[in-house]
Amino acid sequence: MAEQRAEELHQEDTASNRNITFSFGNDNVQDAGSVTPDVHSEAGSTEPNFSTATTTDAQHENLSETMDPTSTSGTAERHISIQQSLADLKNLIDIEGAGKKTCPLCPEEKFKPNYSHKLRRHLQHLHWKVSIDFEGYRMCICHLACRRMKTNLNGEQVPVRIGAHYHCIVCSATIARRTDMISHITRHLNKGDTEASFTGASSGQLSSTEVMKEVDTDVHVFPNHTTPQKTDSFFNPKMKPNRQLIFCTLAVLAQERKPLECLDAFGATGIMGLQWAKHLGDAVRVTINDINEGSVKMIGENCHLNRMKVVMNRKEEEEDEDEVEENEDTLGIIEVTQMDANVLMHLRAFDFIHLDPFGTAINYFDAAFRNVRNLGIVSVTSTDISTLYCKALNVTMRHYGCNIVRTEYYKEVAARMVIASMARAAARCNKGIEVLLAVALEHFVLVVVRVLRGPSQADESLKKIRRLIHCQWCEERVFYKKCHMLEESAYQQLPCDCHGSMPGKTAVELGPLWSGSLFNTGFLRRMLFEAVQHGIEDIHPLLKNLTCESECTTLKHHSIFGPMSHSSQEKRKGSEVPGNAAKRQKGDIPSEHPPFYYSIHRHSIRGMNIPKINKFLPYLTQAGFRVGRTHFDPTGIRTDATLAQLKAILMKYSMPTHTDSQPGIHSHASAEPISEPVQDSTPKPLEIDQPAEEVKPESG
Repeated sequence: MAEQRAEELHQEDTASNRNITFSFGNDNVQDAGSVTPDVHSEAGSTEPNFSTATTTDAQHENLSETMDPTSTSGTAERHISIQQSLADLKNLIDIEGAGKKTCPLCPEEKFKPNYSHKLRRHLQHLHWKVSIDFEGYRMCICHLACRRMKTNLNGEQVPVRIGAHYHCIVCSATIARRTDMISHITRHLNKGDTEASFTGASSGQLSSTEVMKEVDTDVHVFPNHTTPQKTDSFFNPKMKPNRQLIFCTLAVLAQERKPLECLDAFGATGIMGLQWAKHLGDAVRVTINDINEGSVKMIGENCHLNRMKVVMNRKEEEEDEDEVEENEDTLGIIEVTQMDANVLMHLRAFDFIHLDPFGTAINYFDAAFRNVRNLGIVSVTSTDISTLYCKALNVTMRHYGCNIVRTEYYKEVAARMVIASMARAAARCNKGIEVLLAVALEHFVLVVVRVLRGPSQADESLKKIRRLIHCQWCEERVFYKKCHMLEESAYQQLPCDCHGSMPGKTAVELGPLWSGSLFNTGFLRRMLFEAVQHGIEDIHPLLKNLTCESECTTLKHHSIFGPMSHSSQEKRKGSEVPGNAAKRQKGDIPSEHPPFYYSIHRHSIRGMNIPKINKFLPYLTQAGFRVGRTHFDPTGIRTDATLAQLKAILMKYSMPTHTDSQPGIHSHASAEPISEPVQDSTPKPLEIDQPAEEVKPESG
């Protein structure tokens, strides 16, 4: 009788499930087949109330408990497969009640309704035994159809079959295999992600954010701000030198003409555009763009945090200019847009454009040069390091159309490759470029160019794109000559004789690359002056090294002043600051420095102790060569000497490691043709070396 009564109760429950609507919050969902808790039960109740309903993925996410009971920032929803104990999992259903019960984590076709003792065994051995522990919670295996529909090629919603899976407690991702879920959770631990990192970003509550400060500018960021794929407030503190260089660039351009129409095409948190508007004031009109809706909302909040008025179109900006003057609490106006960067740059003209997408910026070059004004500036930050630094050669060929290999000067190759792509994009718009700055550090490659309008300027820029011949034995390199006629052997252009002494093919053709100058000395001097004026001290060493590198000299022989003072080089060229601010400075003439550099560690002699790099530079200067340090490599030397001449001077001033055990090397090092110049030139290097020892290698 008891068994018959239980069967009748189960049939009544099953029949009633088909017509029950489960209500959670403001959502009404209808389905059949599983038991779910009513989380809106009264606080004084000792047992939770349960109503019967089947749920889709959205329903199961809604059937959750509070993320952190002690948190005041709000609550987050957690899937029902994530519980703290086995008792909590059993409490999802009235397991002690009479009759057959369904499993809350399995559909009826997977586990048919059964009695309590079998249901306990099922929950313990199937779901709890293979669960994954994370900070006191267990992520049990789930067999529900959490992802019912997907979009096919025709745009229609079709059902999806999904098997057993886990729900991530941190980011709510659905992962099938247990080992993959463990790896997924491990990555969250390594990155320092928490449950609040993702629930706060999705809920839009700024109470879970933290405030980052840089150059007197505050921005809200979410705790997962270092993961660009998972957050709307991506902020990388390691890119601070990049932001400072761009700010100094814009500050120099603002001295030439004002007001400037400036665009930060990929705003993220908007910190770069906020720095422009906050420190340059009325000299710039800043537009911050981002295609992500969450990022646009975050940019608006950060503007209010820095006392900036936000407008969504230019008409509102013109109408509110008078209100800003009357309102003392507002420091300025920033226009915030939400559209594709290519569309925005095609619609409007700008004086200054900065491109910093996640990855390569090659897809935005055509639009950037399409509407940029004459003598305007386009700056590009490329973070596709694997493509630029020879780790994905097939992707390099697809994006940049260049053939490259790993060399000792691979960072400069990356910068020249980006410049060549920018020159071709500008030439398609009948515009040429003048390179003002090229920096390649560990995390990014920054290129800043000035746009010169006219087909003749475009032709001159294209003439500087050439291919490079690189010897794979000694790493000597030389650009192809400016000639359209074929030569019998390209090896004759290389200064080395590796092809004659080594069997087979010894050289490879790289490029096409930019063969012109990478720096503008006058512009770098003015950037340093603006950095001093605005108190950006962190960037001073890098700007000084770039200025010395542009002239191929050392800090000992180079004095750095502001743009209004006349340095020795500017006096020789007879440059003066013109009165017309709309024209570029006459002193901003790119000085041709030797292309590429040599690493003295790469070309050191076995069994010999090479001199310190700051002591070795005066030896090359005494030999009549131009020489300087480079920011691309702390052990690199930029010089117009060939590799054979560099090795000869390096051998001349190197000392043997073991004088007794290697008499051959000692006698070679102390030979008569080498020992005499060392004695004659001893007093002169001492006068140069003493201050040169204070110069430490500066790398980004």
